[in-house]
Amino acid sequence: MSAGGAPDVDEVEELAGQPAGDRPGKLQGRVAVITASTRSIGRGIAEAFLAEGASVVVSGRSEEKGKAALAEMGAGDRADFFACDALRQDQVEGLVDFAAQRFGRVDIMVNNSGGTDGWALVGDLSDEAWQKALDWNLNSHFWGTRRALRYMVAGGWGRIINMSSVESKMANKPMVSHYITNKHAINGLTKATAFEYAQQGITCNAICPGAVETDLMMEVGPLVAQQSGITYEDFLQGYANESMIKRLNTVEEVAACAVWLCSEAGGGVTGTAINVDGGTSPW
Repeated sequence: MSAGGAPDVDEVEELAGQPAGDRPGKLQGRVAVITASTRSIGRGIAEAFLAEGASVVVSGRSEEKGKAALAEMGAGDRADFFACDALRQDQVEGLVDFAAQRFGRVDIMVNNSGGTDGWALVGDLSDEAWQKALDWNLNSHFWGTRRALRYMVAGGWGRIINMSSVESKMANKPMVSHYITNKHAINGLTKATAFEYAQQGITCNAICPGAVETDLMMEVGPLVAQQSGITYEDFLQGYANESMIKRLNTVEEVAACAVWLCSEAGGGVTGTAINVDGGTSPW
């Protein structure tokens, strides 16, 4: 095994002679931590990582949902749950430390938490909604990244994924300025982290999904649509119409991108904000 746990030449040749179904996955032996991952995109990434051989710690505020997620994923000893409210610094840091204690290392950090409430035009947006958005999005990503880096630097290898958004490259939706601002800032944090740790075997990238009809979307979408004076169906169709593919993206498409970025093959990609948005963003 080479530095950072990557297969050496002899191991690669040995794997090449094995039937495809018997070969270890792209993330074999890695340990991943994912915030907000008992459902939706985070859950999809967790399942994709498990399928590729990683051990995964999923997290969320609800112990009940966490236990249900573990049972549904059926990964046995390769998966665990840690109750974590991503708006709380101590809990995000505790999540990363738990993974290191549980599995002996932290190789992959996926900062997946994000969202907003208190939607209003900039002139009417409350201090409370603005501050909550900072913690929910940007600060949670910073806390998770900073804590994970102590383990990654020690191990000489790491993959950090920040879950950004198509809105990080656009600003054409009303009443979500706090969301748009935070997603732009997450891209900046991604580039800064990538620059500082690139020569230590650690990559940092952002994924910018287009609209995905997640559980959260189904919860908050109707409220945003109502405040915008349109139906929820029109709200979703508006996102689809903005894309080249004229449909919403899927959880599986986002998860596949995460797997690639966290694999050995993705090691040459860092500091990027990769679109999985069906061609919505202009850049």
